[in-house]
Amino acid sequence: MDFGLSDEQQAIVETVRRFVTNELYPHEDEVERLNDVPPALAEAIRAKALTSGLYAANMPEELGGGGLDAVAMTLVERELGKASYALQWLVGRPSNILLACEGEQRERYLLPAIRGERRDCLAMSEPGAGSDVRSMSTSAVRAGDDYVINGTKHFISNADSADFIILFAATGTEQTVRGPTNSISGFLVDKGIAGLTITRGSASVSHRGYHHCELSFDGCRVPVAQRLGDEGRGFDLMGEWLGASRLTVAASSVGRARRVLEMTTSWAAERIQFGQPIGRFQGVAFPLADMATELEAAELLTLRAAWKLDQGIMGDQDAAMAKVFASEALGRIVDSAVQIFGGMGLMTDLPIERFWRDARVERIWDGTSEIQRHIISRSMMRPLGA
Repeated sequence: MDFGLSDEQQAIVETVRRFVTNELYPHEDEVERLNDVPPALAEAIRAKALTSGLYAANMPEELGGGGLDAVAMTLVERELGKASYALQWLVGRPSNILLACEGEQRERYLLPAIRGERRDCLAMSEPGAGSDVRSMSTSAVRAGDDYVINGTKHFISNADSADFIILFAATGTEQTVRGPTNSISGFLVDKGIAGLTITRGSASVSHRGYHHCELSFDGCRVPVAQRLGDEGRGFDLMGEWLGASRLTVAASSVGRARRVLEMTTSWAAERIQFGQPIGRFQGVAFPLADMATELEAAELLTLRAAWKLDQGIMGDQDAAMAKVFASEALGRIVDSAVQIFGGMGLMTDLPIERFWRDARVERIWDGTSEIQRHIISRSMMRPLGA
């Protein structure tokens, strides 16, 4: 098996790495201090991402996107993942769910998102639904040429700065092997529509500047023409997105872990105690070795899943394995880094404490570690009829 990168893949990595180093790293401290990205800075980064050809790299080339395959996008996400999430998010990657747009929807939502003219956010999570998305209570009831939407969504990333919302809501019930459950449909909802209120959510210790919001729908009327796909097919759309999104979490976790390891290795080589670098003591050297080993394993598992996706043979368990291992490896690596840095690892003078805080959410969003283990174990038992 050839693990080497092609010349094209290496060029992509170098391009993204330069962009991250030159355009994102210099602003991380400001974003951390403000818990926000100043609007002028956000627009400047977006403009540079568009100019450099990095914007919408995940979208088909024939639609104006970068046309990168899954392996190449995983390499992109790995490099972007090294930087502050609030900043790297500005290098837009529109949701792949938008590829389900048809007719006028392509002109209003898909193509402007690829060109960087409009930005989307995804509204799936609810206060009472959590990982059980089928139990969502936000409803969309057909009324003539409209759907009337009522309910609440929360933990909706960057809804305050998006131009439109990809919303999932219950449009009825359907029978499954486990009995009746909600039938889910997708919708494209413009900001500013009557009956929609968006408020900033509670402050989070992870990813400062990358905000989450609460969306309240109260008699919000959305035209049938803005339904995304067929009624009742929203769960399938969510499933397609979750596979790609879990690979993204895995790849960004790998990127951040590599940045942490590089900083920790340099600290262990330069920090002198008892007349020698602390990296020469087994108490530091062995954790460094474990960190490096876990990182390589996480990266290979993530690239393997991406390769299988390109071959059309990736199963849900492949993305789940990459996500759970890479996100948990990141947590262990950052925790070890704090220990090696000692007291300085908890000081805001260094970014290690930020990496430590930021790492925690990776085991929760886009499907908790427990959900990933459920997916993996279910794929093991299913062939045996259990």
